[in-house]
Amino acid sequence: MDILSHNSILAAIKSNIGLWGPRKAVSYKKRGVYLKLTYDQFYERVLMHARGLAKMGVKPGDRIGIFSENRLGWAIADFSIQACRAISAPVYATDTGKEAAHIINHSESAVVFVSTKTQYEKLLSVRELIPNVRAVVSFEEFLGDPNLPVFSQFQLSEPDRPLSEEDKKWLEANIDATQQDDILTIIYTSGTTGLPKGVMLTQGNIMSNAQYALEGFGKLPNPMTFLSFLPLSHVLERTAGYYATLMMGNHLAFAENPKMVMENMGEIRPDAMVSVPRIFEKIHSRIHDTVSQAGPLKRFLFHKALAVGYRYVEKKYNRGENPGLLAWQYRLFDALVFSKIRRNFGGRLTFCICGGAPLDEVVTRFMWAIGMPVFNGYGLTETSPVISACNWRDNRFGSVGKPLPKTEVKLAEDGELLVRGPQLMRGYYKNEEANRENIEDGWFKTGDIARIDEDGFIFIVDRKKELIVTAGGKNIAPQPLESELRLNKYIEQAVIIGDRKPYLVTLLTPNLERLIDLSRELGIQSLDMHELVGNERILKVYQGVIDELNTTLPPYSTIKNFALLASDFTIDGGELTSTLKVKRRVINKKYHDLIEELYAAADSRIDTRNIPRN
Repeated sequence: MDILSHNSILAAIKSNIGLWGPRKAVSYKKRGVYLKLTYDQFYERVLMHARGLAKMGVKPGDRIGIFSENRLGWAIADFSIQACRAISAPVYATDTGKEAAHIINHSESAVVFVSTKTQYEKLLSVRELIPNVRAVVSFEEFLGDPNLPVFSQFQLSEPDRPLSEEDKKWLEANIDATQQDDILTIIYTSGTTGLPKGVMLTQGNIMSNAQYALEGFGKLPNPMTFLSFLPLSHVLERTAGYYATLMMGNHLAFAENPKMVMENMGEIRPDAMVSVPRIFEKIHSRIHDTVSQAGPLKRFLFHKALAVGYRYVEKKYNRGENPGLLAWQYRLFDALVFSKIRRNFGGRLTFCICGGAPLDEVVTRFMWAIGMPVFNGYGLTETSPVISACNWRDNRFGSVGKPLPKTEVKLAEDGELLVRGPQLMRGYYKNEEANRENIEDGWFKTGDIARIDEDGFIFIVDRKKELIVTAGGKNIAPQPLESELRLNKYIEQAVIIGDRKPYLVTLLTPNLERLIDLSRELGIQSLDMHELVGNERILKVYQGVIDELNTTLPPYSTIKNFALLASDFTIDGGELTSTLKVKRRVINKKYHDLIEELYAAADSRIDTRNIPRN
């Protein structure tokens, strides 16, 4: 389908009704059973909700909040807002009431959709901070407080009153009047460095991004099933996993929640999915752990298959050469080994798209070798989000692909990647200062340090503001080191510290399940996490992981000390954003005293005058 031939996203989906009305559009799990809506049913619900919003006084250009986790109600709310020519302002389901209040107030949302009573109560607790909210619409039924009126989505849509021809006529006139230049949504950045900024994205921003990203994959089977689990408040999932899927007439299946993704993959059997690196790192770790516990013959067969897989993938997909006899060998090992592994993840996965952060090249090659290709891409909320992406035609491991069609990129003097193209936002909402700081002569400053090779592939080095500059003046990118550490089965998260310090240290959080297994292997009886992370025998194992990594590093970037924390970094704890990015400033502040202790302990062992400066 030519997405850009339509005037809006909802217009593209409207056209699907005539093509594939009875086809499955959306499925979701309720009380242990997957339920579905066809395109006909989904579209009718959207129009009913839009009718209800109009009766509430919602007009074109009004901002409407959505405070919910991924679910059917989110999608219906979103498209009903579009049918009213209003503008959505999503809030992450994990946000606190105070965080939600900032977005609701800044976007001037007068109506807010919520998923549950829990989200409603968050808003009720900060009622004085959101004085302009006149009504809340909940996806579930419960009694509200007179101080904050709440209606159910059922009441809003009035399903016992079928859509009349008159209803349908004026609602579809709204859809037909929507243009690609109209603002679709205001998405607030996840706020790793301060208050979130509202990014204004148009219909055309999203549509062009979906169109040009999909072109790189050639003709895809239709229909396909896409698994959705990243927050729909996040632009990566919204464009690549949600809008693109429905505009192309495919099937969108909602995972139960992010923690159940791998189990849901086996149930839903998706053809494709969009994810951040962590899910692929967990798949890599889970498979290696399973193999390590298998018998000698199975271990030998797996590693032999993997060696062949690496050579085959490198030759065919990374260098674009004829694999020759390797193709026959690979088919044999695929039948014996890899197909059985893929069965645990549904067995139908054709490809995955990875964004949000760079995926370690080791994991990328592994996923390709086992027959679950992961295409790395790159972008930001401000670019709808895709700037560049690998695809079947252009793929290079370690890179984030080539720029999309009609997208221009260049490097500033300091290596920062600059971009302009049809996916670039309209601007930051009510923030001219941020617009001036981030856009110059039409070029958007991404904040990422990159390099571009002779073939046009982009390689992201690190965030410009997250580069560590040691006391010796050496620039060190922390993300590659952190990715290497996270590949170890005993490590869940790693944060490298060292800005304006003479050398690097790191904070590690353990994989709790593997840590307990390790304690049993070492004969340690205690299951108290604080005791385990302080046990000398356990710390010796983690020191071994650090030592092994250090042997591959130049002296100035070796890690001189570490601390093992008793609990993981979390969104609720404030250390992670809603898109699971590390908030370095928060971690540095929260663990300031511990970090200073690490340096004091290391200083007692090291003559810092002899730390290499370059």
